[in-house]
Amino acid sequence: MQEFDFQSVEEEARKKWNELHVYKVDIDTSKPKYYVLDMFPYPSGAGLHVGHPLGYIASDIFSRYKRLKGYNVLHPMGFDAFGLPAEQYALQTGQHPAKTTKDNIETYKRQLGKIGFSYDWSREVVTAEPNYYRWTQWIFSQLFKSWYNNTAEKAQAITELIKIFEQSGNLEVNAACDEHTPQFTAEEWKAFSEKEQQDILMHYRLAYQSYSLVNWCPGLGTVLANDEIVNGVSERGGFPVERKKMSQWFLRITAYAERLLTGLDTLDWSVSMKDMQRNWIGKSIGAKVSFPVKNHDEEIEVFTTRVDTIYGVSFMTLAPEHELVEKITTAEYKDAVQQYQKACAAKSDIERQQEKKVSGQFTGAYAIHPLSKVEIPIYISDYVLLGYGTGAVMAVPSGDERDYRFAKHFDLPIIQILDIQDNLENEANPAKEGKYVNSDIINGMSYSEAVPTVIAALEKMDKGTGTINYRLRDAGFSRQRYWGEPFPVYYDKDGIIRLLDDEQLPLTLPEVEKYQPTADGHSPLAHATDWVNELGDGKTRETDTMPAFAGSSWYFLRYMDPHNEQAFVGQDAQAYWQNVDLYIGGTEHAVGHLLYSRFWHKFFKDNAWVSTEEPFKKLVNQGMIQGRSLMTKADSINGVPEGVRVPIMLCSPGDKLYEDKLAQLIQSDNRFANVDLEKDVNWENTEGKRYITLHAEVEKMSKSKFNVVNPDDMIGEYGADTFRMFEMFLGPIEAHKPWDINGIEGVSKFVRKVWRLYNIDENGQANFNEEASKEELKVLHKAIKKAEEDIERFSFNTVVSGLMIAVNEWTKMKKLGRATLETLPILMSPFAPFVSEVLWSKMGKEGSVINAAFPSYDEQYLKEDTVNYPVSFNGKVRFQLEVDASFDKKQVEEFVLVQERTQHYIQNQNPKKIIVVLGKIVNIVM
Repeated sequence: MQEFDFQSVEEEARKKWNELHVYKVDIDTSKPKYYVLDMFPYPSGAGLHVGHPLGYIASDIFSRYKRLKGYNVLHPMGFDAFGLPAEQYALQTGQHPAKTTKDNIETYKRQLGKIGFSYDWSREVVTAEPNYYRWTQWIFSQLFKSWYNNTAEKAQAITELIKIFEQSGNLEVNAACDEHTPQFTAEEWKAFSEKEQQDILMHYRLAYQSYSLVNWCPGLGTVLANDEIVNGVSERGGFPVERKKMSQWFLRITAYAERLLTGLDTLDWSVSMKDMQRNWIGKSIGAKVSFPVKNHDEEIEVFTTRVDTIYGVSFMTLAPEHELVEKITTAEYKDAVQQYQKACAAKSDIERQQEKKVSGQFTGAYAIHPLSKVEIPIYISDYVLLGYGTGAVMAVPSGDERDYRFAKHFDLPIIQILDIQDNLENEANPAKEGKYVNSDIINGMSYSEAVPTVIAALEKMDKGTGTINYRLRDAGFSRQRYWGEPFPVYYDKDGIIRLLDDEQLPLTLPEVEKYQPTADGHSPLAHATDWVNELGDGKTRETDTMPAFAGSSWYFLRYMDPHNEQAFVGQDAQAYWQNVDLYIGGTEHAVGHLLYSRFWHKFFKDNAWVSTEEPFKKLVNQGMIQGRSLMTKADSINGVPEGVRVPIMLCSPGDKLYEDKLAQLIQSDNRFANVDLEKDVNWENTEGKRYITLHAEVEKMSKSKFNVVNPDDMIGEYGADTFRMFEMFLGPIEAHKPWDINGIEGVSKFVRKVWRLYNIDENGQANFNEEASKEELKVLHKAIKKAEEDIERFSFNTVVSGLMIAVNEWTKMKKLGRATLETLPILMSPFAPFVSEVLWSKMGKEGSVINAAFPSYDEQYLKEDTVNYPVSFNGKVRFQLEVDASFDKKQVEEFVLVQERTQHYIQNQNPKKIIVVLGKIVNIVM
């Protein structure tokens, strides 16, 4: 019998797939479509580790399954090649990012090819290719030429807004715009200079430029979005982040906040994923209140969800960066305020939110309470963020814990406003129950009565109004880096921003001598003076580039129509493929990529470029395969902190780091540069060999943690089919699980068992019975039913275990029938495509198994002929008994009583009662 050789099997299957072009997909209106997509990978220099393919394997299984079920399946792959990851790798290796990106993509494609994914590579897209980012630039141009009409609830051309301005000014315009947009009449609009008109339009554009406090990362030389910061440092590289005021491009995602919220209700996503987006958008219903500043013409505007507590306000707190701070601070407190501002500038928003220590600084200024007219001291404090609400807080220490601690620290009044607030000496009470006290016009009222009363009083005085606020902020869209899409704009000699004509796209990146980031906020492109000034006549190009999420916000549409030179996606292709039916990726993209993609897609819908409101119907978040890291213990090496990771290849069994390996490590790792092997190492000793014992931690698999396992090694030793099934066999797709190869041998043996079922002779021919036995068909149809049900609910690990059970049953039979052996490759092909393809051919079948039809199970084979009954006496099980499945209760009772084993336990006595639960149990009561 021919033995299984996974290398020859993989070679044979891959050759067949290439010859038949089995993964090439075109529009086929005779079939229903199904679009399966993996989250866009960026091609890192390290290549794939075993954690990366987890989601890819899952999506490939479902793609193959849906194809077997008669769907025309789109399952493409490409690369998110622009952005920080690719550029950082290039900087580390001293190479141009274009070269490293190309090399890394080739590595990824080689690795992906080994695993046997059913990608249609003819549809590959790469965001760093000019023929792709031409359309990213075009989309930016359309955003720049658009505004959001709140009344129509959609984006419209900026030319329509200009017509409104010409006819009636902006007094009646209901638009998404900057908060302090000036008001004007039609006559005033017409009298403005072109520069003034363009500056006003910038307040309305969906892509606009503005000065703003941003997250500046000197270590990376660029601005970061909030979702690119983790625990106060950059997610990429762990560099410190500071707040800095810079001119930046923004996308007005806030215009779509409500649609982004309501759209979540239509999606088949996990509750946790939806909640992450809801929390990031952060809708709050409340009121805006204006507090005049004493001896100034300024007013402080606050947003509050508890306007009913307004009589409990005893101080106000501004964000240290608030624009009014400089204007209202008195000379006496100027130096102290500036020192406090400087200290806060060194902290990220996240650090400030997590800060437990109370701090703040009095400005010397006072606000006037709009209702009581009482003077209220104005402070600045790091717990107030400029990016949330209005950057100002009306502090109610009796009802808010932060305000309470602040008031206690600075000895400020704590005013009781509800009759149930009876423990204000020890804590704040944010309750809404009870009746109001010390609250003038709302004394004695309930919460539901107080809110509209206060809002009405404020509106009457023109000091407030009911409103809705969102935590979501417009998306920063500028990066001071080289490796990104150039903006398709220029500045004319008057400083007016102009778009390039569509015919001038793509605007490609110039060749530069220095592409390293600068620490002063200037992009490397600023040094390419010929490129910057090549338009002449005083025109200069924008030198910032777009962020990585630009290209990944619409790539799923380009896969539908990747070679279209007239549009980013053609109407026919979009009408057929519509949107992504199944999207698989990690939760780390919850508030970045997924939110931006939904925003862009809704903009496309407004312009009738797509027919769907949402880009991704169903989202499955795969868990993480974690690595095992080895780390030094706290007392092992003097001067080396606990948690320093050690490359696994330097360690011996038992997690021991011997003297020669530690010496090798010291020479190659500057963390150990000052370690003296004799003085600083607390050696352990066995048989004259010195070593230190390491401890292991299970954590995220990463090159920096020295715990990466290369899938190439696993495939080289066990084969791609075994690797694919083993990753699924580790546990549920959504769960985190450690990489542990203890079970891989079992999966490998399973594949070999499958091969042996076919009794392949030396001529490569399978040997089988023409007719399948009833016994093997029962096993087969159970396997079909389980596989279909479990695949549909993404329980891929239980499909593998179900197939293992079936194969074990078949192995007990001498020779199987044709029906069984022709069906098994179809069942297995989503999980083990290589061996399934070859076995399909061994059975004399034409074409590829991927084009077969998924089998249907026959109910007659699911019915059991007998039922196994536990037989109990006085509730204690004594034996098991096989009984004809067709027996009724009376027949079961009679059959049990005549058994010799039954007679042994009843000993000629008459049972008091016999309880029969059909199909379950028999209990004899003596």
